[in-house]
Amino acid sequence: MIHMISRGATDGDSVRARKAHRKRLDNFEISRGAYLPQDPVISFGPEDLQGIIAPHNDALVVTATIADYDVEVIFIDNGSSVNILFKSTLDQMKVEGFEFDPISTPLYGFTGHDIVPLGLITLPLASNKNDDIYRGGYPLTYNGILGRPDLKDFRAVASTYH
Repeated sequence: MIHMISRGATDGDSVRARKAHRKRLDNFEISRGAYLPQDPVISFGPEDLQGIIAPHNDALVVTATIADYDVEVIFIDNGSSVNILFKSTLDQMKVEGFEFDPISTPLYGFTGHDIVPLGLITLPLASNKNDDIYRGGYPLTYNGILGRPDLKDFRAVASTYH
């Protein structure tokens, strides 16, 4: 059995949020031809391998500034549909002035079973981008996981080979 971290809806916990997400998808399909982002071409070449000791199979791990804290050892997960900070990380951050919203949509993938997160919080992440972050109760080797929502927002591309 192969698991990845995911949740049911990609845009919220309520029926209203799911309907709004569906409407945005429908509107995007209609206007897709009119909106083409002018992103740079991304490519990887031999010069990107300089300084890499091969063969390697290292995880992509970064440090991110979240709510004015430099949080190290955050795993970049192309397969995760959510961003997660684990309870132990948030406890160390002593985040004040932010409210945790209750959430009932479970996450799947940690153990192969559904797990209901401890809550959802919106925190400033790198350069004042506000980000929805799930509060997970299962500590791992990492302090958090940045998934597809942030990879998309930052227009980041990870090359496991490079």
